[in-house]
Amino acid sequence: MAGIASFMLHQSSSFFSKLLESCTKSKLSLDVQAIHACIFKSRFSCEIFINNRLIDVYGKCGYVGYSCRVFNTMLSKNTFSYNAIISSLTISGSMGECERIFHSMLEPDQCSWNLMVSGFAKLGMFDRSLEYFGKMHRGDFFLNEYSFGSALSACAGLRDSIMGTQIHALLTKSRCGFDVYVGSALIDTYAKCGEVACAKSVFDQMTERNTVSWNSLISCYEQNGPSSEALQVFVRMMDCNVEPDEMTISSVISACASSCASKEGRAIHARVVKFEKLCRDVVISNSLVDMYAKCNMINTARYIFDSMPFRNVVSETSMVSGYAKAANVNTASTLFSNMMERNIVSWNALIAGYTQTAQNEEAVRLFLLLKKESICPTHYTFGNLLNACANLADLKLGRQAHTHVLKHGFRFQLGPESDVFVGNALIDMYMKCGSVEDGCSVFKNMLERDLVSFNAMIVGYAQNGRATEALGLFEKMLKSGLKPDHVTSIGVLCACSHAGLVEVGRHHFNSMSKQYGLSPLKDHYTCMVDILGRAGLLTEAKNLILSMPMPPDSVVWGSLLSACKVHYDIDMANFVADKLFQIDPENSGPYVLLSNMYSEVGRWRDATRLRKLMKKNGVVKQPGCSWIEIGSQMHVFMAKDTSHSQKQDIYSLLKSLSKTMKLLGAGDVDADSQQNLSLFILFQEHS
Repeated sequence: MAGIASFMLHQSSSFFSKLLESCTKSKLSLDVQAIHACIFKSRFSCEIFINNRLIDVYGKCGYVGYSCRVFNTMLSKNTFSYNAIISSLTISGSMGECERIFHSMLEPDQCSWNLMVSGFAKLGMFDRSLEYFGKMHRGDFFLNEYSFGSALSACAGLRDSIMGTQIHALLTKSRCGFDVYVGSALIDTYAKCGEVACAKSVFDQMTERNTVSWNSLISCYEQNGPSSEALQVFVRMMDCNVEPDEMTISSVISACASSCASKEGRAIHARVVKFEKLCRDVVISNSLVDMYAKCNMINTARYIFDSMPFRNVVSETSMVSGYAKAANVNTASTLFSNMMERNIVSWNALIAGYTQTAQNEEAVRLFLLLKKESICPTHYTFGNLLNACANLADLKLGRQAHTHVLKHGFRFQLGPESDVFVGNALIDMYMKCGSVEDGCSVFKNMLERDLVSFNAMIVGYAQNGRATEALGLFEKMLKSGLKPDHVTSIGVLCACSHAGLVEVGRHHFNSMSKQYGLSPLKDHYTCMVDILGRAGLLTEAKNLILSMPMPPDSVVWGSLLSACKVHYDIDMANFVADKLFQIDPENSGPYVLLSNMYSEVGRWRDATRLRKLMKKNGVVKQPGCSWIEIGSQMHVFMAKDTSHSQKQDIYSLLKSLSKTMKLLGAGDVDADSQQNLSLFILFQEHS
């Protein structure tokens, strides 16, 4: 050992430099410290060059404290000394100390500036990164590929396309404009900013491309759409004999997932299984699980999931989401319960699954559990929670959810992380709960609104019988420059129906295709039939149904049948009922409605014939069901129900009301009317 130490003490500084360089691979502090001890005893202990190397190696091995100790004990320093310590400190994230040392430098060079620009960018402090880039440019320092690369990374992080375009302009005047590294960074910046055309333009103008360049463009289409274009770029990449890497495969599989391109996804999967390196890659395996789950091939997704040698929270979340979307929420819940680690995406996936399968109470329960475990909800969490409250029509619960939204500081703004849809979900919830004023208040206080915001208000107004407000808001929407879609048209037609505005309804229905380029769907025809039916224009409504470009369903014919009852047109009712018997023979509604119409005009034989036909065909009338919440307790009633605890009081008052109604000429009270009267009685007793 003494001989080795003696040998090392008689070597040159370049020998120690090479030894230190080898330590950056092993990253073992003991090795660096052993060499440092030899240097300390040698004639090079005060040499600036070797001390600079020590600072650099300690920093790269993650021992920044030792780097600082060497730097602080140096008797004399040069620019490289300062750059070495700044580089070490950026690795540890100590940007405050970096700035202090940077400003103490007499003459910072290009490398010093680049370290500051890249250091801030790597730590997500993008504004500061661009601030130093601007100062570097104004100081007439040469901007190289590292300067541009870090600045573009900061622009991508900020989603700042304007600054990105300005840096692009600088690049065109620089000799770095043709650098493949900078070109790839520029594509990535435009992609992150949603500027797909600009990203493609940069890619097309590149004289040299590498795997990173192709990956950047594929990711651009995968993130922004159309995802099918990502597959086309991948095919071009293969034609150019460029070898794809893990990033390429993962992005292409994600593009297949977005477009539900299972055929292409399976083809790429076949390529993956040929290479053991790709098979073992957890990111690629996660992408495959996600792709098959989104393509409704949940068994294949589960097979890959079970075959993975290593799984993480992303793998498990993909399976939870897949089962939830496949309406297999029980399995999703079991997987979720067995997860060792969960993130907010996992929680959101299961909450969404409960909401989509109408298990709204479970969605609310899971949200409460999330809050109890101190998980911070996102805008997606609240979107699903508010949908659950809307489906339950529970205003009290909805207002509590609104309080949570306000506590988390959502401002309903558009942008890369847009939370406008949370405001839209709030409007929808309040409108479905019948609290129109609260819905209006949310709409007015939103910092920004999109088409869905207007749709939620217009449809909400229409559903709550506020036709004038719905049509007025529609006009405001048009003046704002927004173009209506199919949902807007449903809201407008529904408003016209409630208000009896036949001509306005006709005009809008006809303008859908002529003015807005929208082909009317079944729902629009149903709304128009309802408008005409309410106005007594039954023949016109019938002709409209017969002219539909798609086969009319039971809903549109049912709307006309209801209108026939209102206007006592039995001949038309017979025609419509025959259509309904063919389309939906097990539905009791047409039988009962037509039978009641016969009874009302004294056609007892026809009424009896229909009842017998109904019995012969095995059609059973389902009893009506209503419910009302009083004092936080839900009361449910079925037709001819005798199970309620207050049934004696209810039926006693019901008899009294029935007698009064008969005296007033209202006729017999049927089962459905009795059910509604029961609700009325119970409400009165608790008022």
